[in-house]
Amino acid sequence: MATPTPHSPTPATDAQAGAVFAALADPTRRHLVEALAASPGATATGLAAGLPISRQAVAKHLATLGEAGLVSRRRSGRETRFELEPRPLTDAAAWIAAVGGEWDRRLERLRGMLER
Repeated sequence: MATPTPHSPTPATDAQAGAVFAALADPTRRHLVEALAASPGATATGLAAGLPISRQAVAKHLATLGEAGLVSRRRSGRETRFELEPRPLTDAAAWIAAVGGEWDRRLERLRGMLER
């Protein structure tokens, strides 16, 4: 892997972005992220009500989102409530911007070379 420049992502942010992108690759997990953004503190049972899958399947998807840092859980009596954690999404967006910026700089250098 190339050495990071001041404008390129670090290996840590690159790995975190990879975990976020892998978690969000599944349409059901993207739906769960949207649902949690709209209804913070939802339960797996409540989230499953809007999906054609079981509560257990929703719980597995929530665990995958949790491993990527996108979802946190807290106990409230007998229930487990889930919350969206926006920081990994912000970090992934920053990673995309950094990579996009690097490509913009490279294309600009190429344009300059071709115009000579």
